[in-house]
Amino acid sequence: MSGTSVLCQSHLLSLPNNPPQNSELNAKFNEQGWLSLLKRCKSMEEFKQVHAQILKLGLFWDSFCGSNLVATCALSRWGSMEYACSIFRQIEEPGSFEYNTMIRGNVNNLNLEKALLLYVEMLEKGIEHDNFTYPFVLKACSLLGALKEGVQVHGQVFKAGLEDDTYVHNGLISMYGKCGEINHACDVFEQMDERSVASWSSIIGAHASVELWQDCLMLLGDMSNEGRHRAEESILVSALSACTHLGSPDIGRCIHGILLRNISELNVVVKTSLIDMYIKCGNLDKGLCVFQNMAVKNRYSYTVMISGLAFHGRGREALRVFCEMVEEGLAPDDVVYVGVLSACSHAGLVNEGLQCFNHMQLVHKIKPTIQHYGCMVDLMGRAGMLKEAYELIKGMPIKPNDVVWRSLLSACKVHLNLEIGEIAAENIFKLNQHNPGDYLVLASMYARAQKWTDVARIRTEMAEKHLVQTPGFSLVEANRKVHKFVSQDKSQPECDTIYEMIHQMEWQLKFEGYAPDTSQVLLDVDEEEKRQRLKHHSQKLAIAFALIQTSEGSPIRISRNLRMCSDCHTYTKFISMIYEREISVRDRNRFHHFKDGTCSCKDYW
Repeated sequence: MSGTSVLCQSHLLSLPNNPPQNSELNAKFNEQGWLSLLKRCKSMEEFKQVHAQILKLGLFWDSFCGSNLVATCALSRWGSMEYACSIFRQIEEPGSFEYNTMIRGNVNNLNLEKALLLYVEMLEKGIEHDNFTYPFVLKACSLLGALKEGVQVHGQVFKAGLEDDTYVHNGLISMYGKCGEINHACDVFEQMDERSVASWSSIIGAHASVELWQDCLMLLGDMSNEGRHRAEESILVSALSACTHLGSPDIGRCIHGILLRNISELNVVVKTSLIDMYIKCGNLDKGLCVFQNMAVKNRYSYTVMISGLAFHGRGREALRVFCEMVEEGLAPDDVVYVGVLSACSHAGLVNEGLQCFNHMQLVHKIKPTIQHYGCMVDLMGRAGMLKEAYELIKGMPIKPNDVVWRSLLSACKVHLNLEIGEIAAENIFKLNQHNPGDYLVLASMYARAQKWTDVARIRTEMAEKHLVQTPGFSLVEANRKVHKFVSQDKSQPECDTIYEMIHQMEWQLKFEGYAPDTSQVLLDVDEEEKRQRLKHHSQKLAIAFALIQTSEGSPIRISRNLRMCSDCHTYTKFISMIYEREISVRDRNRFHHFKDGTCSCKDYW
């Protein structure tokens, strides 16, 4: 028996074999005896010893005693919900406290359906439900995505007269946000007379749940302007996620500063969020700095760092970090290996990728998933090994999905292999006929081959299926605001100035030998029309705006929702040289760092 168990047993042995007869003494014993022992328990073994003595002394039927037994067992880190339930069911008339405790314990242990069934049981038995009941019932609905049940609970909140309770309101905001009903979440928030810092955390988290990242930052600004609350850790982590998705490093740095000023020691989760933010905002060196200064790293920290290095095309460094992780004694899982294989793919490390794929199976006994096969097809495809990639797909022990075939199709577009590309497209359309991007890639390949009849056929098929490609856009940060541009955009207040800047840039580019790659225009129009369409791509408009709005020599950081076209890639290389600017572009697949007329991808992308 452990030392703590012996200690607990020594206290139990000192108790009398029979309960005190005097009620005053019995009350004193209740307070000073079993309650004291319950507080000392540090394991289920010790708890069961105390429980046995309470039963032996006949004290269990004291309602206060039963309630504390349930609470200790259900809510302790070492507790057991199954054992707590067995105690709960022995209480003759459990009240609100006991039900609230069991609901909370089940939610904490992710037994969400059980938590909701206990709430229904409360209603059926007519047991009063209060402001301690609803936050955890609503949390169960949130985690289950149970909107219908959440709306019903909202109705019960009104019936219980708790519509003004701050804690209940916060639960409602989170529930509606997690269930995708952001307008309802905002309605609840707007109705609150008093908002706590948890209220702001709930509404910012709700917007993060539905990826309204710009609104997250606006709400953080509103909270700061109100001046009544200091942003807590959960709010700042949501704001970091917003910066990560928007590619907003300046605001991200401000949030990092707030964290350092307000929290004495950042935990692993927060530091990992910072690494992710810096990496995805283009500041890989800062992300590396945070990572290297971490006293404690977990598997997730390593995964973020390896994937980040892969995203920036620094494959050999990603492999070094992977080796460091293994040397630290952290066993890699399938997610880590996806990052490792992706790093090899982006850096053109074909042999290293093949070795890692074999090492994963033979040494770490990880069975390849569809994601690993997708990485291997991407690795071979980027390297021009299209036949080998096709053979790998045909020999897969699991059925290839549309993502695997899409990797092959993309590689065929880059290496102009229409024959295998048509095979890949045919298999994609069997699995998924609703992704317009696949049709556009195939149409692009037909256009490059001057097969305009096939281009028209694909376009007609898209129209018949009502498929519309998500418009491409580019985000750029200037003066601590994120600005969005689409192709041919004339909605900006500075539109005339931007287009004049584009004209100046085009003039400079002619002297440096830039020639537009009109093959990127998938229309059967004359060359002049193609050049005009290329001129005002969203990335070029964003660069022109940044050149106007930012100080000379300062870096420009752009985020795109789609893959960069080859013309924009060439264009941006020339601009980085002409205007002596470092330009980082994050597209759907990776980061490109342009400087002095070259790109970090070395044109391997």
